[in-house]
Amino acid sequence: MPTNCAAAGCATTYNKHINISFHRFPLDPKRRKEWVRLLRRKNFVPGKHTFLCSKHFEASCFDLTGQTRRLKMDAVPTIFDFCTHLKSMKLKSRNLLKKNNNCTPTGPSNLKSNISSQQVLLEHSYAFRNPMEAKKRIIKLEKEIASLRKKMKSCLQKERRATRRWIKATCLVKNLEANNILPKGTSEDILPTALSSLPLEDFKILEPDQQDKTLPIL
Repeated sequence: MPTNCAAAGCATTYNKHINISFHRFPLDPKRRKEWVRLLRRKNFVPGKHTFLCSKHFEASCFDLTGQTRRLKMDAVPTIFDFCTHLKSMKLKSRNLLKKNNNCTPTGPSNLKSNISSQQVLLEHSYAFRNPMEAKKRIIKLEKEIASLRKKMKSCLQKERRATRRWIKATCLVKNLEANNILPKGTSEDILPTALSSLPLEDFKILEPDQQDKTLPIL
């Protein structure tokens, strides 16, 4: 009675409750050699109790006329999952490498190589996958910079206009206060401290072309 499948990476085992059949290797030398070739197992020699499960044969390979499912005389196995087998082989090789690395001495040379590799990864963490991706990123950043410059320019213009209005209002209040039209101390009550503490002469000498320089007053 078959116990398992001889195909690499196939974990199918015999179970009477599962509708999977097992088939011996053919006795004909040519067909037997063809099965072994398709199996892709190095130095593999099938024996009397070597089987392949029905998963590795196409539906057209079976003769379903009788009560049991039998293979046709020209049937060959063509369905294999070699990727699974290769992955398992890679995992085994990785585990062996890890064991070997754990056994190797950690001298100064090994420490230097590990540190240098980590530094390379850190220094090049900003790298892009391809030049087109870097170009798109640069264009996007340039647009963001241009937009921020426009916003900054607009804010500066608003600040200058507000400064001019404060200067005009301060001059008016201080002139009215100097001509005794407003009571003394009015400027201190309604104007900001930075403006009310300055004498009127400082505002009179301001020329229209110098008003842009009044930002430090506020």
